[in-house]
Amino acid sequence: MVTVPSASPSPAAGPPGAPGTACSSGLPGAGSPHPVPEPGPLDRANLTREEAGRRAALLTVHAYDVHVDVRDAADPGTATFGTRTTVTFSCAEPGSSTVLDFLHAGVETVEFNGRALDPARVAGRARILLEDLAAENEVTVTGAASYSTSGEGLHRFVDPVDGRVYLYTQFEPADARRVFACFEQPDLKGRFTLHLTGPADWVLASNQPEAARRDAGDGLVTVDFSPTPPLSTYVTTLLAGPYATWEDRWPGHPASGAGEVPLALYCRRSLAGSLDPEELFATTRAGLDFFHDLFGVPYPWGRYGQAFVPEYNLGAMENPGLVTFTEQYVFTSRATRSQYEARATTLLHEMAHMWFGDLVTMRWWDDLWLKESFADYMGTLATAEATGFTEAWTTFAHRRKGWAYVQDAYPTTHPVVADVPDLEAARQNFDGITYAKGASVLKQLVAFVGREAFVAAAREYFSRHAWGNATLRDLLAVLEEASGRDLADWPGRWLLTSGAPELWLGDGPSPVLHQAAVDPVTGREALRPHVLRVGRYEPDGEGRLVRVGSAAVEVAAGPAGARTAVGPWEPDDVRPGAAAADGPRLLLPNDDDLTYARIRLDEASVDAVLRYPVADGLTAATVWAALWTMTRDGRLAAARFVEACCRLSHAIGDVGLYAQVLGQAETAVRRYAPAGEREALRAQLGTALREALRGLEPGGDRQRAALRALALLARGAGADRAAFVPVLEAVLAGWPADAGGRGPGPAAGAPAAGEVAPGLAVDAEVRWAALQALAALGVAGQARLDAALAADRTAQAAVWHRTASAARPDPEVRAAAWHAVMAGRTAEGEVLSNDHLSAVAAGFTASRPDLAAPFAERFWAGLTGVWDDRSNGLATRTVGGLFPAAQDAVPGGPEAQERHPVVLAARRWLAENAAAPRALRRIVVEETDDLVRSLRAQAAGRA
Repeated sequence: MVTVPSASPSPAAGPPGAPGTACSSGLPGAGSPHPVPEPGPLDRANLTREEAGRRAALLTVHAYDVHVDVRDAADPGTATFGTRTTVTFSCAEPGSSTVLDFLHAGVETVEFNGRALDPARVAGRARILLEDLAAENEVTVTGAASYSTSGEGLHRFVDPVDGRVYLYTQFEPADARRVFACFEQPDLKGRFTLHLTGPADWVLASNQPEAARRDAGDGLVTVDFSPTPPLSTYVTTLLAGPYATWEDRWPGHPASGAGEVPLALYCRRSLAGSLDPEELFATTRAGLDFFHDLFGVPYPWGRYGQAFVPEYNLGAMENPGLVTFTEQYVFTSRATRSQYEARATTLLHEMAHMWFGDLVTMRWWDDLWLKESFADYMGTLATAEATGFTEAWTTFAHRRKGWAYVQDAYPTTHPVVADVPDLEAARQNFDGITYAKGASVLKQLVAFVGREAFVAAAREYFSRHAWGNATLRDLLAVLEEASGRDLADWPGRWLLTSGAPELWLGDGPSPVLHQAAVDPVTGREALRPHVLRVGRYEPDGEGRLVRVGSAAVEVAAGPAGARTAVGPWEPDDVRPGAAAADGPRLLLPNDDDLTYARIRLDEASVDAVLRYPVADGLTAATVWAALWTMTRDGRLAAARFVEACCRLSHAIGDVGLYAQVLGQAETAVRRYAPAGEREALRAQLGTALREALRGLEPGGDRQRAALRALALLARGAGADRAAFVPVLEAVLAGWPADAGGRGPGPAAGAPAAGEVAPGLAVDAEVRWAALQALAALGVAGQARLDAALAADRTAQAAVWHRTASAARPDPEVRAAAWHAVMAGRTAEGEVLSNDHLSAVAAGFTASRPDLAAPFAERFWAGLTGVWDDRSNGLATRTVGGLFPAAQDAVPGGPEAQERHPVVLAARRWLAENAAAPRALRRIVVEETDDLVRSLRAQAAGRA
């Protein structure tokens, strides 16, 4: 749900809670906007699919001319900025009416077809009424819009290092209207000419290159950008601030006709020393080469800029010509290979969007998957084939698909092609199904039709629909033509159904592959077609499970797909010393991870994978994913998962998978293990992690991952904290020093850092991870945390400090944290931005669930108020961050957990708030499902 800024009773007062005047701008009259009327139809921000369809049938948008004035952005007393928009458009039914979308801080003027309209009559809080349309129309709106601290619209950030101010925009799915008046829906594309006024010494950038620069007086300039090709509003963008800048070029691609493309990188000046432009430019050039070879369609957007921005809600956004990324990808501390791989995959995901999403765009958010699933698939493919990260599909198997399997198990699951009736629903569908399940299904589709046909279909898709909008039907048409396959049944099986099918093998001389699938939304059987492989693995002479045979299997759709014979087997090269055929073995459905399905391992296979490490990385990812699913489902005790991690994780060479398994083991201790077993399991996992710190490659990626996991595990320690504190203090080595240069110093007999973790790079991330754990244990007090922040005054350290401060196990501290998150500001009145709000919430739940328990009942009472009073992004962070998820199972078995007091409270809230916003209810439903799952697993584990 979009939170619409309320109109102030006085034009000079600004939006509620914001200091300063409504606007300070060089735009005509923008300093005195008219107040908007009382709530009414024009105040409704939630655009429906039906409304968008009617508007698309009525209008053809030609062009936008948008001027945004941020001259006073560096003044903390200025809450708003000036904005002026002119839109030209045609109307198919002259004499009819329509509305512009604008979430504003005040509208000053509306000029429509040469007539001045009264803003008090036509402008609501979210829409501007345009009546008596002509065949050709022009409307100009001037007014004020609010700076954001939520990461939505035009976000403003003050760098704590040097006080410099940075601005960037984030619009998807529908926040361009927070900056300028527009027709906010993806199928009303227009050509944008953007203008930006700001300080002359700032970087002022947008989708297209700068066309002209005009002096605006008083040290200001107005930059005019070249007109864009046809764009949807949600991918327009602005960047303003004293960003550090690097430039390069891509030479082009003669075979496709692509010419030279200028490249640029941006980040905050205080991070400039940490950015690695050579690596980023190299990945960018490799990606452009790869996609031009693959698609044969020239890059259509002129320049290729990439900006790394603070307090970003997403990983990245595909604004053509100027992609925005979270600055978490600027590594200020030592990063592991998996972090560099994740950045490369994100960069190439966004690059794929230049064709899938930007050049050809979905008509409405039902087909969001048309861009996100393709970009997820293509980003991984490009990473695996165009960079040095050849393990990208392994990462996809354990991380992206893991996200999809969790999302698909919620009561809120939905088809890949979702039913999105309005913008509120659209915001909630940027999830594991739209991205990762959709990409997994596309991987299966490629296996089904063949890669050559898939690529040929993509090329034809771009050719037919360039600069326009498309639907699922358009995609299927080109796929059928290119492959010769009849795909009439395929989308109904894969894209229009919900839930994950389950695959398992029956053993014997002629194994049979079984499939079970029921659509949880409709309750109907939904057996899918699959093209996959089944593998047989046995221990080699070194005690590792290696593949000794495999079989290609094509599973039919419908009832015939319930049982499929497996064979003939194709023998692999059996390594010397392999065990006999009747010894330990793993039978693995979905070998090579070609399809999307939950894997149920038979008893003999479970025994094998709990005893022996798996040699192949992709196979190991598939196996560990199956074990984690079993743990979450209560079919494998948390203790057995933790024991397997302690026994086998040292053999996991892929650092991404290694870190994931360690994190899952920590979660198993905290959430899925019965309360009576947690201390022993924590001690067992802690011992294994301390051994890993000492025994793994000194200074290596896996050692760093082990330290991160140990610091998280330590937060939950109680009587056993003595096993963790010496290691954490050894890592800190007396940091931070006090004003006299003295630190707390190591305890008598405490080990040195080199003894607990030889070669570990002790940097800001490591120090703050240790400090947060010590704060949660009550060892590090506020004075020490404040001294640490004084010694490391960076934006990231400020966030870490928030979490550590809120994590201290003091009832008053936790109460203050609770109230700060619920109010969105500290007791001193400081507004919490998106990252800082989440950091405080993370501290509130970091340890000692008993300290959070008194606030559980208040949580339910405050939900609707939080949702009504703040933006969708901030409200989502608040509700998810404070949900009372850390609970112990009540007496009885798994079924008895429905009687848990918190579960009952959640069900009661849902029953009593049936009319609550859809997005809010979805968060509560999913959090409740996670809670019930953890309680059932605890109960099953103690049975």
